[in-house]
Amino acid sequence: MTPEFLRTLLTALAGGEVTVEEALRRLERFPMDPVQRHGRVVARLDTQRGLRHGFPEVVLAAGKRFSHLRAIVGRALEQKNSALLITRLTRKRVARLQAEFPVLAHARGTGCLFRQPETDVPPAGLVGVLCAGTSDIPVAEEAALVARLMGARVETWYDAGVAGLHRLLAADALLRDARVFVVVAGMEGALPSVVGGLVDRPVIAVPTSCGYGAALGGLAALFGMLNSCAANVTVVNIDNGFGAGYVAGLINRL
Repeated sequence: MTPEFLRTLLTALAGGEVTVEEALRRLERFPMDPVQRHGRVVARLDTQRGLRHGFPEVVLAAGKRFSHLRAIVGRALEQKNSALLITRLTRKRVARLQAEFPVLAHARGTGCLFRQPETDVPPAGLVGVLCAGTSDIPVAEEAALVARLMGARVETWYDAGVAGLHRLLAADALLRDARVFVVVAGMEGALPSVVGGLVDRPVIAVPTSCGYGAALGGLAALFGMLNSCAANVTVVNIDNGFGAGYVAGLINRL
C-alpha cells in the first residue's frame, strides 16, 4: 500500500468515481494480509508499512521454506506499483523465484531480488557507499541497492581500505558531496573511522565477516567500529548491508 495508491483511491471516492463498497474491496488487505499454506497462516504481510515508513515490508528469505517464500512473494507482488525487496537468497532460490516471477530483477553481486515501481520522480540527494576490500563488495552492493530503491542517488567507491589510503583520498568529490555515507569493512574495521574523520556528515559503518581467524567472523570489525573515536560514526550488525542502506536512504530524504 503506497501513499500514491491511497491518495488516488480517496480522491476517486470523494469525487464519486468509485463506490464505498468498491473502495472497501480495494482495501480488504489493509493494514494486514495473512498468507496461508495448507490452511495455516505462515506470514502476515504488513501492508501499512509503506505508509508508516515510506518503504514496504522487506522479505528476508533466509530460514524460510521455499513454499512459504514463494507464497509470500506472490502475495506481495499483488500490490501493484509497489517496491518489493527480497534479501538473503541463494543462487538456486534466485533462479527459482525469477522463473516463477519474471517481474523480479536480480541485483548482481548480491543475494537480492527486487521490483522497482515506475515513477516520474528522479533519484534525489546522494548516498556514498564505500568498502575497504573487494571481498566486502556484496555487502556494499546490498546497501547501495536498498538506498536506490528508497529514491536516493548512489555513488560507490570500492577497494579503498586503510592499507592504501591514497585510494580513499582519490574519492574527494564523493567525500565532499554525499549527504550520508555507508562504509563497509572487514578485518580490523578501520575504514569507517577514517572516513568519519574526513567528513561532517553521518557515517553508517557495516562490519563484514571477511577476515582471518582472529577476525572472529566479523566480531573484530564490529568491536573496532563500536569503539570508533569519530563521533559521526554509528554501526549496524555484521554483514547488514540492508540495514545500513535503509537508514542511509531515510537520512538522505531529510
